[in-house]
Amino acid sequence: MRDRASFDVLVIGSGAAGLAAAVSAERAGALVALATKTTLQACNSAKAQGGIQAAFGEDDSPEIHAEDVMRSSHDTANPELVQLLTSEAPSAIHWLEELGVGFTRSNGGYRLARCGGATRKRLLQVGDRTGHAITKALRERFEAGSGTELARHALRELRSADSCLVASFETRDGSADIEADAVVLAAGGRCFAEAKTRGELSTNHPNATGEVTRIAIEAGVESRDLDALQYHPNGGAWPSTMQGYSIPETTRSYGAVLRNADGDEFTDSLGARDAVSAAIFAEVEKGKGVQTPDGRPAVWLDTTRIPAADAEISLPYMLRRYRAAGIDPLAEAIYTYPVLHYQNGGLVIDEHAETTLEGVFACGEIAGGTHGRNRMMGNSLLECAVFGRRAGEAAARRART
Repeated sequence: MRDRASFDVLVIGSGAAGLAAAVSAERAGALVALATKTTLQACNSAKAQGGIQAAFGEDDSPEIHAEDVMRSSHDTANPELVQLLTSEAPSAIHWLEELGVGFTRSNGGYRLARCGGATRKRLLQVGDRTGHAITKALRERFEAGSGTELARHALRELRSADSCLVASFETRDGSADIEADAVVLAAGGRCFAEAKTRGELSTNHPNATGEVTRIAIEAGVESRDLDALQYHPNGGAWPSTMQGYSIPETTRSYGAVLRNADGDEFTDSLGARDAVSAAIFAEVEKGKGVQTPDGRPAVWLDTTRIPAADAEISLPYMLRRYRAAGIDPLAEAIYTYPVLHYQNGGLVIDEHAETTLEGVFACGEIAGGTHGRNRMMGNSLLECAVFGRRAGEAAARRART
């Protein structure tokens, strides 16, 4: 039996981008449904630890932030999208605070850190569980509203029909068709599935399998840079319970450095992600790496240089996890090696987050262009907030017209 329901705006994906879009669309007066493959809590965004970028420093500006993004992308990012991302970053932070996100503060202002590829300190954090804090606040706001949650809805097809869009799902009770005036795709990337195919580790949630990107392309949406997958430079390599864990890059912001088997620093530890990952791969290829007790390649991340006061404020979750495994990162260096982390490319969008298929919007990791072929840390959660809001508001306007 095939059920059918109708909404103004249908959001597919329950990470930070999808939740931001759903909350924004509802605030704009739309009747909203949010569909997710499993549960609202199951997403990559909640696993994001490092933080979110926004230019609040006295020596910083959205323009400098944009320059850093373009340089890190090797000038492959869409400048218009980058300008929107960086110029709207401060207001996105204030919006998240309004929803209940409490960013770590120091000396009367935000506690800012410099992240890889950045020329200024502009990374805001909630300890080292920033993604968890943001998704929790957004989810609670969505659940408190009038939106409809469609859990256990796995997208199988998206098509245009007369004056609406139709999304077909597989559910526990069979097939279901959902009609909507506008659809927001926010179902993330594919690095969990890609890592499984390659026999590698990934930081991603098991839901990151990429079928929504494929379905959108089959429906006629244009894409870009889909081959540009990103490695997180500092994947956990040992102990086994930490393999695939994304060691926060803020470890390097607060003083940690990468060392080879001889104890020598071999790269700029605050370089862009692709450069740091490539340097680690090259060092291991030269025979200058180390091996984990189970025989995996690695190098050392010397976390003993991090001041204890900084670690207790900004890295408490990382400390708890390693100490529970019998390792104190402030007393000994830890094994690290790059792991698959992020889909840099995705669906082509404009400034309103609309794709090349009328009425279909995209935001978050599923969208391409904002980061080009190499993303800076701290800009994924920012993209979710900035373009999630834009997508939700634009989808609501589309529904009204």
